[in-house]
Amino acid sequence: MAKPKIVIGKTDHAKLTQLANGLLDRRPEIADMLLNELERARVAKDDAVPAHTIRMGSMVTYQMEDGQQRTVTLVYPADADIEKGRISILTPIGTALLGLSVDQSIDFTSNDGRKHRLTVLAVDQVVETAA
Repeated sequence: MAKPKIVIGKTDHAKLTQLANGLLDRRPEIADMLLNELERARVAKDDAVPAHTIRMGSMVTYQMEDGQQRTVTLVYPADADIEKGRISILTPIGTALLGLSVDQSIDFTSNDGRKHRLTVLAVDQVVETAA
């Protein structure tokens, strides 16, 4: 399956490009995976990214090919907590989700080498508040 078109906001694109470039020496396979997604994305002004598009901080409900549904929040590595459903952008599924919209599907390869397909069912933008 061809990869679906994705949209990423300018701020997320810049931060994620910097993150990926910083990993090129230590974790090149992860850096390459993220850089490939960033390269194929259409970069839009932050306020022009459609509301139903997954961006950093989005809460996403997706369904796997086996029918299993899961709701997660896409976060930077320092904020990841799998028990709380906060998945890192540097995981295969996190990178796969970036920039997708409701009803889009994507194939990805998990860390154990198995191929999977997920479909986005819902996207909610989480408003970050100052502590």
